[in-house]
Amino acid sequence: MADDDSLPARVEDVHELASAMPHVTVEYGPGDNPVYQVGRKSFVFFRNPRPDAVDPDTGERYPDVIVFWVPNEADKQALVQDGTTPFFTTAHFDGHPSVLLRASRIGELTRGELAEIIQDAWLSRASARRAAAWLSAQPSGGLGGE
Repeated sequence: MADDDSLPARVEDVHELASAMPHVTVEYGPGDNPVYQVGRKSFVFFRNPRPDAVDPDTGERYPDVIVFWVPNEADKQALVQDGTTPFFTTAHFDGHPSVLLRASRIGELTRGELAEIIQDAWLSRASARRAAAWLSAQPSGGLGGE
């Protein structure tokens, strides 16, 4: 599996990784878009096209936006201000602890990087008890060997 972590991420990996976290349920939004939840709190969801996320050249709404919760504003800014990542935000998400990613750019991440983003998203929304239990069960006692 470690070799898989270096492969380019795929949309299928979002579903697999989010579903693999403990206590996860999947709800479906108005456009049958999956919303991954822990304790009835969303942590990853596929967004319907919205007027705040558009192609700057054509004005067309992006049809493939995935939203990931992040632990805090500092983590959000680190991801969206780093020009080497495909993450972005819009004014609609100002003050909201989440980042956006177009599915068409997911391959710019490795599967391992995507796993860490999803794990962080889950941890930011899970109860303290569930988060502590999951972290203590990890071989390294935390994310990414930290």
